[in-house]
Amino acid sequence: MSKIVSGAEAVSRIKDGAVVTVSSSSALGCPDAVLQAIGARFEAEGHPRNLTTIHPIAAGDMYGVKGVDHIARDGLLNTIIGGSYPSGPSNLPMPAIWQMVVENRVAAYNVPSGILFDMHRDVAARKPGVLTKVGLETFVDPIREGCAMNDLAADRPIVHRQEFGGETWLHFPNIVPDVAIIRATTADESGNLTYEHEGATLGGLDQAIAVRNHGGLVIAQVKRVTATGSLRPHDVHVPGHLVDLIVVAPDQKQTTETAYDPAISGEVMRPWESFALAEHNVEKIIARRAAMELQAGQTANLGFGISAIVPRILLEEGQAQAVTWAIEQGAVGGMPLTGFAFGCASNADAFVPSPNQFTYFQGGGFDVSFLSFLEVDIEGNVNVSKLGKKPYLTAGCGGFVDITAHAKKIVFSGYFEAGAGLSLTEEGLSVSQPGKFTKMVEAVEHVTFAGQRALRQGQEVLYVTERCVMRLTEVGLLATEIMPGIHPERDIVAASEGRVTVSVDATAMPLSLLSEQPMGLTL
Repeated sequence: MSKIVSGAEAVSRIKDGAVVTVSSSSALGCPDAVLQAIGARFEAEGHPRNLTTIHPIAAGDMYGVKGVDHIARDGLLNTIIGGSYPSGPSNLPMPAIWQMVVENRVAAYNVPSGILFDMHRDVAARKPGVLTKVGLETFVDPIREGCAMNDLAADRPIVHRQEFGGETWLHFPNIVPDVAIIRATTADESGNLTYEHEGATLGGLDQAIAVRNHGGLVIAQVKRVTATGSLRPHDVHVPGHLVDLIVVAPDQKQTTETAYDPAISGEVMRPWESFALAEHNVEKIIARRAAMELQAGQTANLGFGISAIVPRILLEEGQAQAVTWAIEQGAVGGMPLTGFAFGCASNADAFVPSPNQFTYFQGGGFDVSFLSFLEVDIEGNVNVSKLGKKPYLTAGCGGFVDITAHAKKIVFSGYFEAGAGLSLTEEGLSVSQPGKFTKMVEAVEHVTFAGQRALRQGQEVLYVTERCVMRLTEVGLLATEIMPGIHPERDIVAASEGRVTVSVDATAMPLSLLSEQPMGLTL
């Protein structure tokens, strides 16, 4: 019996009340055609109903790949557990899934991506759930929100604190998936899957094993089908005995607004000079100072926002290959991409499955992480995961909590104030108009990073802004470097409402940061 079926036939086998795990990272690897078929079936039949969906990384985006929004319907979706959610600018309509979350129409949880991948492995091996220190003292911890995004979720806890071996851990009991929806490039007639046009393999293998080990249904969306026996065994990432059904979607996008770019999937190597340099502006100045924390030969993790510019700083300085980058979707080495292609890399050395990458991250094996912040408070806590007034402007925590849990060194980047008028010259940076509000707050809205826990663990934590570099100390946020042109008392202490102290030994940030020419960075 052929495994190749239509999307409608594949989703007709999903039962009411099923737990469905979906492999995706925004539009990267998104099985959009299958998700669309689920929505269409519900529209026509009223089934399947009351699904629980698990998304280690977001499914879909706000730029043409609907993903989870295909199934964001009352009656269809009962519970959603996501490492991240579709996000975008405030000038676009709120995604349907976010409307359900904020209106308390679906029980919604934001669980760190690495923990969600751990869940699949532990479910597959029939272990008693995930026991982890990732997320302690953050919003993940039951002493705060316990991952709940709304009241419905708060009434149904999925994590609790557990004392074990004289230490405190977080325990996530097993959630057994009944269905896995994954994506690849090519399937043979037996269901063996290869990923030659994909920018990452993500977690499809682990998700398929978790479902197979509990007698569930595995649906694979692919671009094309080839004859059984025509795929090289070393190229097969998900073997056919784990796959029940194949849905062919020849027009599936490689990632957001990219139909197919062979450099993203590592089939060709781009000349290094083909990558665009960062535009000369304030964000570039911040990224330059962050880049000064690197040393040649290090492995560094990279997050979204200003931090994503740091590899372009090294490119401009002629040191693009001095550091090995590792990103959560799985690319190692090469040039991490920005904008709509964030999460992909060109000229990568390897594509590691996301669950393995997160094992590396959670254990703190890398040298330094470059991440961004929305706001920072007096205890050094950082929020990147929640904006109450505009929730869909942030994707949630993603891998941020996994990455920061045991990182040796973390460099956060962001603006000191929101909406300030800034004047930039090669002699200095000045504040021409105060901002609408400070990013240095009394208490962050959501604790995505727990500053005091990091201090106790001996982690080195820096906050790089356009005005100063701050370090997390026992006495709070201490500005140790000041940008030329910035008035410390007015632009830092007063602008932060006294929440940032300027060190008596503060030094000037180098003028080379402000140059329109390469800054002369040597690692």
